[in-house]
Amino acid sequence: MTESASTRSQNVSYIVNKNGVDQLVNILQRRPDGQVYVHYDGFDKRLDEWIPGTSLKPANESSRKRRRDTPSPTPTEPETQPEPLMTEEEFDIKHHKQITAQRNFDRVNFGQWRIKTWYFSPYPLTDSELEDSAGLSGGSGSTSKIPGVNRTTIRSHGRTSDLLAGGLTRSHLSGEKSTLWVCDRCFKYMAEGAAWEMHIKQCDRRHPPGRKVYQRGAHIIWEVDGAKDKLYCQNLSLLGKLFIDVKTLFFDCDNFLFYILTDADSQRDHVLGFFSKEKISYDDYNLACIIVLPPYQRKGYGMLMIEFSYEVSRRAGKIGTPERPLSDLGLRSYLTYWVATLIRFFRRLLSVLPPDRPTVTSSGRLPDLTDVLPPPSEDANSRKKRAKGWDGETPDSNSTFASPNGLDDTIAAMRTVLTISNPDGSATSHVVVRSTLAEIASATNLRIEDAAFALNECGLLGSTLEGVVGITREMVEAVAKERNVKRMCLDPAHVMLT
Repeated sequence: MTESASTRSQNVSYIVNKNGVDQLVNILQRRPDGQVYVHYDGFDKRLDEWIPGTSLKPANESSRKRRRDTPSPTPTEPETQPEPLMTEEEFDIKHHKQITAQRNFDRVNFGQWRIKTWYFSPYPLTDSELEDSAGLSGGSGSTSKIPGVNRTTIRSHGRTSDLLAGGLTRSHLSGEKSTLWVCDRCFKYMAEGAAWEMHIKQCDRRHPPGRKVYQRGAHIIWEVDGAKDKLYCQNLSLLGKLFIDVKTLFFDCDNFLFYILTDADSQRDHVLGFFSKEKISYDDYNLACIIVLPPYQRKGYGMLMIEFSYEVSRRAGKIGTPERPLSDLGLRSYLTYWVATLIRFFRRLLSVLPPDRPTVTSSGRLPDLTDVLPPPSEDANSRKKRAKGWDGETPDSNSTFASPNGLDDTIAAMRTVLTISNPDGSATSHVVVRSTLAEIASATNLRIEDAAFALNECGLLGSTLEGVVGITREMVEAVAKERNVKRMCLDPAHVMLT
């Protein structure tokens, strides 16, 4: 790469008119043909893109016109301050951000989809690209220097070597050379479309390796061991890194389990997304990273995988939480899950009768409401399949209140039913509950900090007295309407974990 092609202007801001709105941008890189790679100030890095340089105008141009007669302040010499010392972690994070600031592929061909990538992924260079890289760097065969990255020690070189091998010289490519080709069966990657077309004609994989751990209708979740299927999991991680930025990619997948969601047709299973988790997590993380491929987003698949990760933790007798930090999309999805879980719990907790039993009839004596239990659930093996609904079956009308087994005992221990007589001889029953935040978090299998964050975000943590949360059914229903709380995507009866 020539020096002119890699000139960076990190500190100069410009304005670009995008969709009729002026946006402040920073130039990250320039091409000899006049194209510039820009980052939109205040927006996520996945929106960075190449645009014509002619569409830029200086950010302070309009302010200079408005303040033409205003005397400019006398420039002062900036004070030089010593550069603060960094820890090893801060050092790695700084270099990682500098190296991965720009996408190395513009689009990826994945099966029938041509998807615009979001972030950098360290795909290794092919032999032909290595030759091109050597030619562009003057025949020396050395990798182009990254501005701001000082590889002066063996340690720093080792930390960046995998990323340097990931095609940093692709940043100047355009057209077909900026496209990655990935098999949607085995995730093998290719740099040329001809090789991809030849491969897909020969690839006979019909579903992911590993075992089924969940199946409902056409949707299946597969558990794949990173130690047993290393190449498959490495290729899967490389594809996922194109759409996630806050996680570091590890080529050693031995300590990870991958849970892959597929949708089956008459021919094979199509991958919709996946999440990974450590086999042994000392912080009890139940999820390391989660990806729903862009063509399948906003269809509930991410929520299904999040619910499944918590079901895995519950069956293991642990209270899990996702690994931090969370991306903006990840935080939004988890907040939706935490709020929905709490709302479903409060609806059951603050209902005199269970949703499965709207009326209670007794003869000769008053009904004992403490003994009212929902009817036994239908056996999953005898359930009649019907081709309707999100998951291939007709949804249960009461599934909004669905909860894991054993919740009824928890509810009975936390609440008291108060019955007050009316002047006409009838009686009105009310549920009175006194519960701490820790008890609510334990009953919903959430971390206390996650439950507190969700309650605070939806406004239910405001009425507290000495650690006791005060919530009414009216408040719960108002939040459910505002947040559009939906029924659970996961049916625990279809989980196939032993």
